[in-house]
Amino acid sequence: MPAPLISVITIFLNAERFISEAIESVLSQTYQAWELLLVDDGSSDRSTEIALHYTRQHPGRIRYLVHEGHQNRGMSASRNLGLRASGGDYVAFLDADDVYLPGKLDAQLRALEARPSVAMVYGYTLHWYSWTGRPEDLGRDEPRRIGIAPGTVMLPPALAALFLRDRHQVQTPCTCGVLVRREAVEAVGGFEEQFAGLFEDQALFFKICVNFPVLVDGGTWDRYRQHDDSYCLRRRSAGDVDPLVRPNVHHETFLRWLQRYVSDNRIVDDELSLALSNELWPYDHPHLYGFGSHLATVSRRLRKVWRRI
Repeated sequence: MPAPLISVITIFLNAERFISEAIESVLSQTYQAWELLLVDDGSSDRSTEIALHYTRQHPGRIRYLVHEGHQNRGMSASRNLGLRASGGDYVAFLDADDVYLPGKLDAQLRALEARPSVAMVYGYTLHWYSWTGRPEDLGRDEPRRIGIAPGTVMLPPALAALFLRDRHQVQTPCTCGVLVRREAVEAVGGFEEQFAGLFEDQALFFKICVNFPVLVDGGTWDRYRQHDDSYCLRRRSAGDVDPLVRPNVHHETFLRWLQRYVSDNRIVDDELSLALSNELWPYDHPHLYGFGSHLATVSRRLRKVWRRI
């Protein structure tokens, strides 16, 4: 019986700085039954040339895909293009600035093969600062917080409620951190193309978590590179990503979409409903939220004054 095929989908946009390292990390996998689909989202730098070089070096195993007219269609549409062209029993994602550790595919495949009811597995992705080699970055690496005992299978939709309610400690997976059964990705319709560059991964992960069991494992198999040019860090600096910074339109759009998805699919769960309501409260009651934020700011300032007295 042939080994299960894993389709690794790497989307890229002007990624010449890091894409070779991402590709090499797939080539270095101990598990070798994989295909790599390199999806060009309209690059104008050398990353297109680099991707084509690897397809020539590894014909059949590495393929290059591009939108019609070399368009920039966004992250969700690009990953969906890769999904449609892929043929694997399992699907993994690797953005062009991140890397896999050599045992990533092997370990995660064994975890899912041992648990036929589980749709997705993820673990402690490393937030990777030390890649720079700078002394000030060498001690900054830290694993993503999973907040759940390793080895736990979370039944739907419990994990989705925790992602909303306890996001400080129960963080959603990194895109590079998961391995998913193809049938589960197809069952939920892949990525939501309305999310072109923010919350696009969370939309898929929430759809899977509210419909299927998910394994939270204890391995560290991938590195999520932290750098100033990354899309998420650029948006976070503008206050557009992290709802803990301030409410923002992108976060609200995601929550409204999730609320509709849960309703349309008749997913009934008190914990999930309560968590969604709490997350939407600043958007449903902006004046009350603003007043509460003002009081909190005044209180913090008064405490500082009191400590100085």
